[in-house]
Amino acid sequence: ISEFNSTKKERKKTTEEVKLEKMGVACKTILECIGEDPNREGLIKTPERWAKALLFMTQGYQQTPEELLNGAVFMENHNEMVVVRDIDIHSLCEHHMVPFTGRVHIGYIPNGKILGLSKLARIAEMFARRLQVQERLTRQIADAVVEAVNPLGVGVVVESSHFCMVMRGVQKVGATTVTSSVRGCFEKDPKTRAEFFSIIQGKSLNL
Repeated sequence: ISEFNSTKKERKKTTEEVKLEKMGVACKTILECIGEDPNREGLIKTPERWAKALLFMTQGYQQTPEELLNGAVFMENHNEMVVVRDIDIHSLCEHHMVPFTGRVHIGYIPNGKILGLSKLARIAEMFARRLQVQERLTRQIADAVVEAVNPLGVGVVVESSHFCMVMRGVQKVGATTVTSSVRGCFEKDPKTRAEFFSIIQGKSLNL
């Protein structure tokens, strides 16, 4: 068994090395196309660094919600709203592969089961670490919470600044994009939805 596990680890490492090599070659080509010399001192290790960074920034493709939750679902008779707000996220826009960064707010009303609080942040992080559009990211987070604990309702709001609007195109530095996705009673009950939006805006909290 130990020999099998060792071989499996070596196979994974080899696959990773192949990816890095392919990506490094592609990066050198890009550097040449923009008029740079990939062999000059400051750029010699850039292809390798870029490849490793991109794999890190898209590591969400190698993860699933089930793996992240790791059994952190608990039976609990709590039927009031649970909200985790201001979760930092960093993602890459799939249209230009430049970053968008911001915050995620997640709220849900349990239906006999609750999630470990850190798992909400991990779910958001997992989907953010992929090539994304903000609208889909928002929806995926909501759907993952529904799948995990089948709550009475879920609300997700994402606020982000997109560098494809800042560094290129219209070049509007102060623009913020806000998206929301609601399920269950958050969608059907205006009072529940209003309570969620009030909490994430800090209006009902005295901390």
